[in-house]
Amino acid sequence: MKTVGVVSLGCSKNLVDSERILGCFVDAGFEITPDPKEAQVLLVNTCGFITPAKEESIQTTLEMAQYKTQGCCKLLVMAGCLSQRYGAELQTEMPEVDLFWGVRNPEQLVRRVCEMLGEPAGCTMHGRRILTTPQYSAYLRIADGCDNRCTYCAIPLIRGGRKSVPMDALIAEARTLAESGVKELTLIAQDTSAYGTELYGKPMLAELLQELCKLDGLQWIRVLYAYPNTVTEPLIETMLSQDKIVKYIDMPIQHIAPRLLTCMNRHGTREHIEHMVDYIRKASADFILRTTVMLGFPGETEEEFGQLAEFLRAHPFDRVGAFTFSPEEGTLAAQMDGQLDETTKQRRMDTIMQLQQRISLERNQKRIGSEEVVLIEKVCDGVAFGRSYAEAPDADGIIKVSGKQCGTLKPGTFAKVKLVHAGIYDLEGELLQ
Repeated sequence: MKTVGVVSLGCSKNLVDSERILGCFVDAGFEITPDPKEAQVLLVNTCGFITPAKEESIQTTLEMAQYKTQGCCKLLVMAGCLSQRYGAELQTEMPEVDLFWGVRNPEQLVRRVCEMLGEPAGCTMHGRRILTTPQYSAYLRIADGCDNRCTYCAIPLIRGGRKSVPMDALIAEARTLAESGVKELTLIAQDTSAYGTELYGKPMLAELLQELCKLDGLQWIRVLYAYPNTVTEPLIETMLSQDKIVKYIDMPIQHIAPRLLTCMNRHGTREHIEHMVDYIRKASADFILRTTVMLGFPGETEEEFGQLAEFLRAHPFDRVGAFTFSPEEGTLAAQMDGQLDETTKQRRMDTIMQLQQRISLERNQKRIGSEEVVLIEKVCDGVAFGRSYAEAPDADGIIKVSGKQCGTLKPGTFAKVKLVHAGIYDLEGELLQ
């Protein structure tokens, strides 16, 4: 039996690529192994978004290379974003790697691997995914690439412009996932709220959500990576009108200072962001808002940093992810004047995170006493752990559930829980009969 091991790095969008690659390997007669010592083929699906991710990708690949002498590895493959962008340079710098591949054509990748192993390469690929997430939860990537061209972002240089998946194909994929036992479906893309613009002449996320809600089996549908300028009142009303759509949206704003938004080439305005945050809060007090902000963009002044901090105080988000600006090769921002030192960047990020910790604790404390449905993910020594609609997979906190019957709960099932204690990120609750 031919064996393959895949290491997936980076974001959930990259994870979907890894799952498609695994599906092609299975179609080609490979057995998947989690032990790199047992893999005849080792593939690292790399991330190339920012410098730390690039370094992790290279280090992980070099770690896998040791199994060419200490294991069964015959072929070491580097695929994904880093290989897509820097494959030619890496070929001379990493002789340990036998094959470099980009972000497209997993079928051709697997056929090439078979050829290099001297195996027949004429197998039929069915385009299926081998889920690496729990059976009850999966990602649905509705588009790849991005048209926004933010000045700091290398994604268009790696994956090109936005390519939305036709709606009928997405519905078919979601139906297959639901039939396999998936109950929570998380929609992802570089820009989910612009889904379908180049196919249908306008954003079609609301229409896609309505169609997904018709599928049997799905219980939670979640939206991540919604670009602010295409988050609109009709989209929010669609989310509020459908029981299967969790009242949660991830809307990365990056900054709020008008001059910086222009320098970042961020579409939309501060006024639109403020309007949508206020609109969502008025429409539903229970709606969960998540965002991402960037600290230390070239030329960011103390006053502009203060504008961001004040905005987050006045318009609190339930969840905030913060990161410092990284000058990425080939981007306009990397060449801008006013590059800030790392100490200043880190100080500003620490300040924002300390502010957000207080906000997060306050918002979690407001949930104490509420009764919520929790998706159970783990049961250990009579204690269960899971997430409610308010916690996205791999991004937010968890809920620890206690009670006499917790030991009988199974991962992938839903339980009614009364929240009794709140921390900065995690909560605790009691199982209700």
